[in-house]
Amino acid sequence: MPASVEELVQLLELEQIELTLYRGSQPATHLQRAFGGQVLAQALTAAQHTLTSDMSVHSLHAYFLKPGRTDAPIIYDVELLREGRSFATRRVLARQGGAVIFTVSVSFHTAEDGLEHQDPEPADVPAPLDCPRLSEAMEALSGRRADTWEAEWGALDVRYAGDSRPGGVLSADDHPARARVWMKVAGELGDDPRRHQAALAYASDLTLLAVSVVPHPVLFGGPGLQAASIDHSMWFHRPFRADRWLLYDQVSPSARSSLGLSTGRLFQDGQLVATVAQEGLIRVVDPR
Repeated sequence: MPASVEELVQLLELEQIELTLYRGSQPATHLQRAFGGQVLAQALTAAQHTLTSDMSVHSLHAYFLKPGRTDAPIIYDVELLREGRSFATRRVLARQGGAVIFTVSVSFHTAEDGLEHQDPEPADVPAPLDCPRLSEAMEALSGRRADTWEAEWGALDVRYAGDSRPGGVLSADDHPARARVWMKVAGELGDDPRRHQAALAYASDLTLLAVSVVPHPVLFGGPGLQAASIDHSMWFHRPFRADRWLLYDQVSPSARSSLGLSTGRLFQDGQLVATVAQEGLIRVVDPR
């Protein structure tokens, strides 16, 4: 995963091979498979490159089909499914080594006036700079040094605002599995809203599946758990900047049959800017 904002921007600057065919690079990483948020963000960027209007993404629905390798580029093949006056639709296939590893459908929409409402931002959340870095919280939970976590997600500034594990700071009355983090890109991204949308797609995959194991005596990323994203959906509601603080309020309404479902709401300055949903594998295994 990119260790700096500059590396993240490089990941999002795809090479165009043909009219609707793009190549995405890989960052230096110790991970055994490509980070799902990276593949999602690069695929969204590829779809954005095929737009001929000022439409903006309003939703995407993705499936992770096979683990991506980290030692080879990923090819993104964009199919133009619809080109309407108000909506445009793209389907992107990500290939590596000749195999399809990921697919996403992306819908774009022209901004227009209409009815509006939103959920309120959660109250009584500590400010980002009053929260420990997520890497420090992970060090306390796992024993792995904080700098090993920072080396992988250094392009993001993520602060741990609490969860509902036994003894945690959030109530488990309504949601037994809940967690909150503050997050932003750790540097300036410029003013292109499409880059901010891709960066948020990248960041949205970092903590969401982990919420589904919060109330259980297993550690996400630990040797006793096999975890992997299966699908990922996002809805973009309002303009935002990914290089400014966003509150990620996440819950897992259900876990069963080695599958965990998580949903998240992203707020910025009191505005609900995006909603995310993901189901993934959370299989308990023998740590030996």
